[in-house]
Amino acid sequence: MIPKLPPRDGAAAASARPDLGPMPEWRLDDLYAGEDDPKLAADLDWLAAEAAAFAADYKDRLAGLDAAEIARCIARYERIGQVSGRIMSFAGLRHYQNTTDPLRGKFYGDMQARLTEISSALVFFSLELNRVPDEVLEGWYTDSPEVARYRPWIRRLRAFRPYQLSDELERFLHDHSVVGATAWNRLFDETMAALEFEVDGETLGLEATLNLLTDTDRARRQAAGEALARVFRARLPLFSRIMNTLVKEKEVEDRWRGYPTPQTPRHLSNDVEAEVVAALRDAVVAAYPRISHRYYMMKARWLGLEKLEFWDRNAPLPWHDPRPIPWAEAREIVLAAYAGFDPRMAEMAAPFFDKGWIDAPVKPGKAPGAFAHPTVTDAHPYVLLNYLGKPRDVMTLAHELGHGVHQRLAAGQGELLSSTPLTLAETASVFGEMLTFRALLDRAETPAARKALLAGKVEDMINTVVRQIAFYDFECRIHAARREGELTPDQINGIWLEIQRESLGPAFNFAEGYETFWTYIPHFIHSPFYVYAYAFGDGLVNALFALYERGDPDFQRRYFDMLAAGGSKHHKELLAPFGLDLADPEFWDQGLGLIGRMIDELEAME
Repeated sequence: MIPKLPPRDGAAAASARPDLGPMPEWRLDDLYAGEDDPKLAADLDWLAAEAAAFAADYKDRLAGLDAAEIARCIARYERIGQVSGRIMSFAGLRHYQNTTDPLRGKFYGDMQARLTEISSALVFFSLELNRVPDEVLEGWYTDSPEVARYRPWIRRLRAFRPYQLSDELERFLHDHSVVGATAWNRLFDETMAALEFEVDGETLGLEATLNLLTDTDRARRQAAGEALARVFRARLPLFSRIMNTLVKEKEVEDRWRGYPTPQTPRHLSNDVEAEVVAALRDAVVAAYPRISHRYYMMKARWLGLEKLEFWDRNAPLPWHDPRPIPWAEAREIVLAAYAGFDPRMAEMAAPFFDKGWIDAPVKPGKAPGAFAHPTVTDAHPYVLLNYLGKPRDVMTLAHELGHGVHQRLAAGQGELLSSTPLTLAETASVFGEMLTFRALLDRAETPAARKALLAGKVEDMINTVVRQIAFYDFECRIHAARREGELTPDQINGIWLEIQRESLGPAFNFAEGYETFWTYIPHFIHSPFYVYAYAFGDGLVNALFALYERGDPDFQRRYFDMLAAGGSKHHKELLAPFGLDLADPEFWDQGLGLIGRMIDELEAME
């Protein structure tokens, strides 16, 4: 997944952290030994030569190739993508380890520019493939099992066919990308990485300051919230300029391509129908009063407050266990939960801990949040965490390892078919979280421990479902408003605050400063409309987990088959063995009902 926020952690914060034991860090030599690795130089040379040869061999010829020739052509294209993906994975992961290191930043930027230049010769391929007549395609599928295997990839590619521009314009947009959205993304990342926050005399980075919003001391939470607001407000003109520029750039390209809505390209890339996303969004919004509004009113009572402030949203509950969870214990919890579902799942996850596939500790300049990056199918995924010993950090570990297991299983599909649409990419991660939560719940020894676990899970699900749909609505309104003209910082702030009031409800007061908190959400910058995938995955997993808990003896086999399919099947085909239909309007209400029942149980405990 895309890293959440690029932080910079201060030395003062590091000294205050509990001792969590030894934690793993990445060993990237499975990709390349370093910037000066001869293999890296050789791969760059090979890419330049092969891309040029590929264009010379196939440009303006695709429709006339026979099935055997197009099979060889696709195999060559896939290999080019694999080698370039390895290079960019290496450059990107090194950069995320320390986003404030100018040499790493330069290397990352240089590799982006070099590969953009090399791949310019390949732009013709998808454009020309989309112009191939349907009858020619069907002939290829009939005559060659090798080509037929790529039918799902070609189908997704051709979904963009109505929105293609001329070859010349497509090549211009490709070449221009390094000084367009990519450059603005990098500016955002580097700006976030350099931010510093003064909290009670300490200088902290973003990750450490956000972490204080879960502190048991309300005064400490308030100090962190106010520090975040001060810095975000000071940088508001820059963040507003980045948002305005990227949204306008997208609007211009969307207009030229003829996309009917700003969300259309995301839906196409996710291989999901707009009607399915609308049904999800509408179901969640309709459930705000009975889920988030109801829960936060209850949380205010637990905390003895008439109104919550934004710094209370993730506050620990009075009966929470403040004991930090050492890394070794977190590993045992997650692997045991995975093994309880199926030993193969724990076996797939174990190498991440032992082989340098996880970078766990918080470090100066390290990218914040967490993600699992699949790299390429002839290597393995890498997981980034910022582990601070919180119960949520254990759930994050379970989440990202779910991605890692999914990516390892799907790698057998090859480079073009392994990548799963975002809507289904969250399935294994959220399922891994649910396995870990259920394992912890089963071993809760007291009603207070069970209550703490249930409340924590409800909060996580609200963050995954309600908060992400609220983010999606924020983006929808921003993109619509930007089409009427440039947005002032106050206008963006106003849309953010309106959405937050709608989604979180009357339990919150929203102190001055919270209106700027849209500024640190990187998905708005890096991946417009990405966020609904989280809610999509949560709803889907709730349905899958209900089937698992009914004791179906064949569930594990079907589950592993689904993950191993990667992007080779549409969601209807993938979920048919489970009897699930995402187009059913009642489907999403079932998942939301699970959250409601957990809140019912919490209310019954009062």
